[in-house]
Amino acid sequence: MTEMMKKLKGIGIVPVVVLDSAEDALPLAERLMAGGLPCAEVTFRTAAAEESIRRMAKAFPEMIIGAGTVLTTEQADRAIDAGATFIVSPGFNPKVTEHVLKKGVPMTPGVCTPTEIEAALQFDLDVLKFFPAEPAGGLKMIKALAAPYVGLNFMPTGGINAENVRDYLAYDRIVACGGSWMVSGKLVKAGQFDEIERLVREAAGIVKEIRG
Repeated sequence: MTEMMKKLKGIGIVPVVVLDSAEDALPLAERLMAGGLPCAEVTFRTAAAEESIRRMAKAFPEMIIGAGTVLTTEQADRAIDAGATFIVSPGFNPKVTEHVLKKGVPMTPGVCTPTEIEAALQFDLDVLKFFPAEPAGGLKMIKALAAPYVGLNFMPTGGINAENVRDYLAYDRIVACGGSWMVSGKLVKAGQFDEIERLVREAAGIVKEIRG
């Protein structure tokens, strides 16, 4: 496991962020830091993603800031140049995976089947994203997949929330859980950063409760 993944394991929950405006990047990052989850996966679903990563990385160099929903090598390059220190994709794309790894940046492609896992293992990866977690069978499915692949760990994302995250965090083959419930687009757009910090503190408290 890379040092980056070890750091994410220590944090336990990775806020998955969708930002429509880069102006929201710094106030959001500030609340993530204050609430006890000093990391973010900024998804490349919006035009503001690249600039948001750049602003967050510059203002908060102590944060672990990654890029999610990276579908192309061009997006990967833009994210890394902006300051992303890890890359996440929803599925397994060998071209993108190879490109990112050659740059020396941790890459976590998404999988949900044994075939995808075995394809990803060709790149000597020991942490894979399990997506979409809840629709694809949740923790029960992860445990079934983990059994034959000794040494493989997972970062589940998709349908994870404050009600079910405890079960995921309690399983020793899970590095961290990706979740957006504490940083929802609705809260960000409404400027409800106090509420975001409250939910982040609550999430960080769950990690401490389960993992110590």
